[in-house]
Order: sequence, then structure tokens, then C-alpha cells
Amino acid sequence: MTDDVIDDRALVARAAGGSDAAYRELYRAYARPVYWMAFGLVGNAPDAEDVVQETFVVAWRKIPSLRLEGSSLLPWLATVCRLQAQNRLRARRRHGAHDALDDEIPSAVDVEAQVVQAQTVSAILAAVSHLGELDREIFRLCAAEGYGYAAAAATLGVSHGTVRNRLSRIRSRMRATAMETETP
Repeated sequence: MTDDVIDDRALVARAAGGSDAAYRELYRAYARPVYWMAFGLVGNAPDAEDVVQETFVVAWRKIPSLRLEGSSLLPWLATVCRLQAQNRLRARRRHGAHDALDDEIPSAVDVEAQVVQAQTVSAILAAVSHLGELDREIFRLCAAEGYGYAAAAATLGVSHGTVRNRLSRIRSRMRATAMETETP
């Protein structure tokens, strides 16, 4: 990750042009949020992982013709994820696993919540871009890529305690940023 906030429009354009690196960068940026949306919709980890995979397969196929309206790819991915989750739940129901799962998926997307979420993500990314280089790398490794304290410390050549303490302070700052953005 660079010092700049992720530019989804540029990444989408590069991915549409056939750049595997741009597509990988989009995947790394959004796989976790898409997973948690999918998990919330389907209710279990194996199905959520399948929905994430199906969402990004659809994205890979449709990205050449995608015209990104906003600055973030996440709302579009959330819609694709929701549709893939519905397909997964219908297939599960057809196979007799559950009868009323379609009722669990909301019939409409809360646009206001998506806008607030997108603004919060943008504010957090902006706040991360203002961190020092070591803090940005700690945040990237631990929060974005899922490294444990020891693995991040070994990668960065610092102590376990340094990673733990700095990450705690970074998370506090990011929570404060998120709360400022979400409060009217």
C-alpha cells in the first residue's frame, strides 16, 4: 500500500485493461469487508467464503464494462455480494437445508448507511495516510492483512511490544475518526 488513499477509479480502469496487479490490489482492499457482509447474510463461514469467491469472479468478469459512479468500489461489490448470497441461500433451500432463509436477507439496500460507511472508510484511509511510515505498515500488516503481532514484528524488524502498543494507539485513533464521521 502506498502513502495515498486507494484510488478505486484508477485501479478499476487498470484492472479493466487487464492488469492482474490492479485486480489483486482491489481484492486485497475489499476481500475482508465483502467477507463480513457475506457472513452476515449467509450466517456461516464456509458459505461466506464461497460468496466472496463468487463475488470476485463476477467482478473479474464485469470489471471491463464497469463504470464506477462513486470513488469506492465497495458499494458495487456489496450489491454483487448480496445477490450472490441470495443465490447461495436459494440453493441451500432447494437442497432442503433451510426453508425460510430468503426472509433473512433485506429486500432493499440502505443507501444512507452505505454512504455513511463509505465516508467512514474514506476518513479512516485518510487518517492512515497521515500516520508515520512504521505505523502505516503496522496498520497494513495487522489490520488489513491479518498478521499477528509476532509476524508483523518479525516482518518489520521491531519488537512484539512495539507492534502491540502502536497498533493499540492506531486503533484508538481510527475508532475516534470513525465515530466523528458517523455522528451527525
